[in-house]
Amino acid sequence: MWLSTIFLCPPEPLPTIEGQGIYLRVPQMGDFAKWRALREESRSFLTPWEPLWPEDDLTRGAYRRRLRRYARDMVADEAYPLFIFRRGDHELLGGLTLSNVRRGVCQAASLGYWMGAPHAGQGHMKAAVNALLPVAYDVLHLRRIEAACMPSNRPSIRLLESCGFLREGYSREYLCINGVWEDHLLFARLRHDMALPELLRQVPPTAAQ
Repeated sequence: MWLSTIFLCPPEPLPTIEGQGIYLRVPQMGDFAKWRALREESRSFLTPWEPLWPEDDLTRGAYRRRLRRYARDMVADEAYPLFIFRRGDHELLGGLTLSNVRRGVCQAASLGYWMGAPHAGQGHMKAAVNALLPVAYDVLHLRRIEAACMPSNRPSIRLLESCGFLREGYSREYLCINGVWEDHLLFARLRHDMALPELLRQVPPTAAQ
């Protein structure tokens, strides 16, 4: 896949996925300092929504192992991680990943994301998801993108709904978040839902629920 080629043999400059005010790029070793600083600054902000962090999570060695895992996952067509950068000053804002890629009769993947605390609530993640979706459908040839979030995570629910994801179900103790098995709402967006946000805006709220 093209993303794994970018990671293993990166040309100069690295290819990017352009979005509104942002761009997406495969993580590189040179991103370590910005990544560590943003994650450390955002620890309390992210902790309620993420799995427990390993004790060495922010070390250079752990980051290098993370990149090796990313490379293996991309070569195996199992996951595609990307960092989000602000276009104007190349500031690292957060990240998102298409993981658990299933081929064959499924052609689906799961979307996960995180945003640094200083950059939350500014529309950057919506721009990133909207930039990634056409690549997921047209380049990676996926048909279905799934996402899940805790019922208490209202910003994430609003994000997914604003990007055209439809709520499909409720899964009990779906993921272990911050050391606790948490229930999650299940969302998905299909390839042929590309025009869905505009359609939903034309439907009365009671009808769209």
